[in-house]
Amino acid sequence: MAVELWLSYNNGAEKLRLPVNPETVNVNSPFENADVSIRHFGEYTIIGERGSVEFSFESFFPSYYNPVYCEYSDFPTPSECISTIERWRDERKPLRFIVTGSHVNYAITIREFSYEVQRAGNPGDVFYSLSLKEYRFLDTSATPKNVTEKPKPSNKQRPPVVNKGTTKQEKTYTIKYGDTLSKVFGKDWRKVYEANRKVIGNNPNIIKPGQKLVLPS
Repeated sequence: MAVELWLSYNNGAEKLRLPVNPETVNVNSPFENADVSIRHFGEYTIIGERGSVEFSFESFFPSYYNPVYCEYSDFPTPSECISTIERWRDERKPLRFIVTGSHVNYAITIREFSYEVQRAGNPGDVFYSLSLKEYRFLDTSATPKNVTEKPKPSNKQRPPVVNKGTTKQEKTYTIKYGDTLSKVFGKDWRKVYEANRKVIGNNPNIIKPGQKLVLPS
């Protein structure tokens, strides 16, 4: 059974099967372990999480069909293959890379795409190299590992607010008939007036019965 290498875009709405399979597909599956040195113990490994898988390979887009190395006959021209890959890359959306007969079926991004315009002895063929990297869709609903959510306190759990301080009660005086500021407050009449200017007005000699004055401390 022939192995097929596919690149697809927009959930499979557009597809490109590579006309010539590469001799090998390099797969790099990193793991984010960290090695630390501990005194009197030596090296210790902190096991991390799996990194994104990377793929790289080299091949060429043939200018004409040759049954010796071509996987199928009705393939696009080299310029069409190049423009398709570059357009998908420039759309800034993930693609899918599939190698039939294997476990390789990944959403990917194009990390590097380079090609030769002309190679001596191969007129019309375009040789290229392609580097891909696994794309992981972000699940915003997932809770990060090793993170414990603190329960939100309900109203019943909230402690009552205790007023530690004692609010001083303001002392007031209500003006009576015949009162004057100097008569009632003596030498402190000006302090009383300044504290109650909005109530009395601009003339401290005119006060009215019933006016409630706040006595400054």
